[in-house]
Amino acid sequence: MEICVIVPTYNEKENIVDLVHQILALPIDANVIIVDDNSPDGTGQIADQLAEQHTRVSVIHRPAKLGLGTAYIAGFKQGLAAGAERLITMDADFSHNPSYIPGLVELANYYHITISSRYVPSGGVQNWGWRRRFLSWGANAFARSVLGLRARDCTAGFRCYHREVLLNVDLDRIFSNGYSFLVEMMFKCQRKGFTVGEIPIIFANRERGKSKISQREIYKAMYTVIRLSVRRLRPKPQVQVSTLPAVSGSSDDSNMFGAVTK
Repeated sequence: MEICVIVPTYNEKENIVDLVHQILALPIDANVIIVDDNSPDGTGQIADQLAEQHTRVSVIHRPAKLGLGTAYIAGFKQGLAAGAERLITMDADFSHNPSYIPGLVELANYYHITISSRYVPSGGVQNWGWRRRFLSWGANAFARSVLGLRARDCTAGFRCYHREVLLNVDLDRIFSNGYSFLVEMMFKCQRKGFTVGEIPIIFANRERGKSKISQREIYKAMYTVIRLSVRRLRPKPQVQVSTLPAVSGSSDDSNMFGAVTK
């Protein structure tokens, strides 16, 4: 297993079949791990049917809605155990278009973590109201300024991680669970010296199903940033990371991959 795509699901029966088929049709031979949190709408059963039809699909069933962060961790652990070298996380609602996955994988030849970013040149969102645009932009600005994060879209969940990254981050010690998990992961990875590259995407609002983002998740993310800001004062951990042939440019430049950071 070279490439593994981890898709957490909760009530995504309208999307999961089309999503999996589009991932499997990509020219990168990716495997899919669906992590279902006992969806009342039967998503888990549909996922099992997909796994029966396709050898590159597997399913993790969890007993209840346990949160996005722990779903990612469950997928990471299974993918790592299967020998995956590149592990991709994405939403199941088509806000993350599978067509961007090959670009994430290509950029991973140069960076330890790659992000499909809304906030680099040519990136953006569509079908969002002004309130959601402001909240998303504000959350990113807050996390970047308080924690010194250099990724321009540090709350994005559409990412590709090198195996080395996940083996060097103690996944069981990550405190955050929901969408704040994304900020904590980025903070830990940057502290350990892993490099980050970003490609531009257009993030589309879901057309089918119901959004899982709540006001509570926003408050939890703010708390996570404040909590991690204290840890920023501690000495950085010493980790020997592999050297990748980074694309020329700085965090303020843009090129064929969008913005690149280190």
